Amino acid sequence: MLCDICGKVQATVHLTEIVDDQMSELHLCEDCARNKSAQMEQQFGLSDILAGMADFDKPSKAAETLSLKCPNCGLTYAEFKKIGRLGCGDCYAAFRQYLAPLLKRIHGSAKHSGKLPGKCGGKSVQPRKKSELQELRQKLLKAVEQENFEEAARLRDNIRELEEKPRQQGENGGEYGT
Repeated sequence: MLCDICGKVQATVHLTEIVDDQMSELHLCEDCARNKSAQMEQQFGLSDILAGMADFDKPSKAAETLSLKCPNCGLTYAEFKKIGRLGCGDCYAAFRQYLAPLLKRIHGSAKHSGKLPGKCGGKSVQPRKKSELQELRQKLLKAVEQENFEEAARLRDNIRELEEKPRQQGENGGEYGT
């Protein structure tokens, strides 16, 4: 199949576009796909969206953000706002106080809750287990404070049991063994 745009080269990229509820398929060669991608990025650049959202900073913070720089890669916060991408993993820590509100605006939360594949039932076992461990640890502290050592020993054993389960599953090939 030849490229829908130039009609000269074999199409290697297949793009489905939906505009105003109308679906159209484009079969493009690499060069035409690259040009189309550049056009789309100019129209709907993620960096523009992020930069627009990041511009909600209060004017008093504007001077602070100009000097903010990642110690690892050297990316400045102003550059991040311009390109919409962080330079490295350390940027998250360097720009933390400005990223948290931005992430909250974009995702509705600054905390990642994660997902599981549908074939696993779509329910998250690990986060539930983590919260159960946290709850047990809080109860343990309270029991120790109240000098209820029998309850504290029972809670300690429950915590150990929950913490041991992943190790045992790892040794046995996991819960969903082959």
